[in-house]
Amino acid sequence: MIRIMIVEDQTVMRDALKNNLSIVEDFEIVATLGDSDVAVLFCDKIDVDLILMDVCTENDSSGLEAASVIKKKYPNIKIVMMTGIPEITFINKAKEAKADSFLYKSVKIEELIRCIRDTMTGISCYPSNPTRQLVHKNDHFTEREMEILRLLCSGMTRSELPEVLGISENSVKTHISNLLSKTGYTKISKLALYAVSSGLIYPKI
Repeated sequence: MIRIMIVEDQTVMRDALKNNLSIVEDFEIVATLGDSDVAVLFCDKIDVDLILMDVCTENDSSGLEAASVIKKKYPNIKIVMMTGIPEITFINKAKEAKADSFLYKSVKIEELIRCIRDTMTGISCYPSNPTRQLVHKNDHFTEREMEILRLLCSGMTRSELPEVLGISENSVKTHISNLLSKTGYTKISKLALYAVSSGLIYPKI
C-alpha cells in the first residue's frame, strides 16, 4: 500500500485528487492539506510514503521550501511537485529541493498514477520538454540574468536595479545586453512582455 499525502491549496483540486486516487487499489490517502508548512509537521506524526506537493500553497507558504525541509529530514519520503503555473524555473527549483518528480496539473489522472508508481520505484519523472519556454539556441540564462528579468517583469525600472541588487549601473547594462543577445530581442521591455506571456517568468513568485 502506498500511503499518500496531498498538499494542495485549492479545495476543488484537493478533493478531486483525493477522490480519484482513493479508488486506486494500492493507494491510501492519509492526509489532505492546504498549507505546505503544516505538511512538514504532519510528517513527524504520520507514516507517509509519498507527498503530492503543490508549488504554491495556503498562507503564502512554499511547497518547494517544504519539500527541501522534508527531504533533508525524511529522505525516504518521495515527493512529487505539482503546479498549474507555467514558469519553467520551478523545474530547476524542484530539483534543487531534491523533489523526486514534477508534474503540471494539466496531466491526465492516468499519467499522475503512473508517475506515483514510477516515483515509488525510484524513477524520477520530470518534463523532458518544458512547455512555454524561449525558443532560442542560446537561451541559457544565469541566475543574475533571471533575477534582473524577474524584477523587470514585476514592474521595476532599469534605474532602480543597481540599488536593489547592489551592483553598478554598468553591470546592469551588461546583464541586460546579454539577455537581449541571447534571445534576439532589441528592447528589454519586449523581452519582459514575452517572458511573462510565455510563462518563462511568473512575476508574483
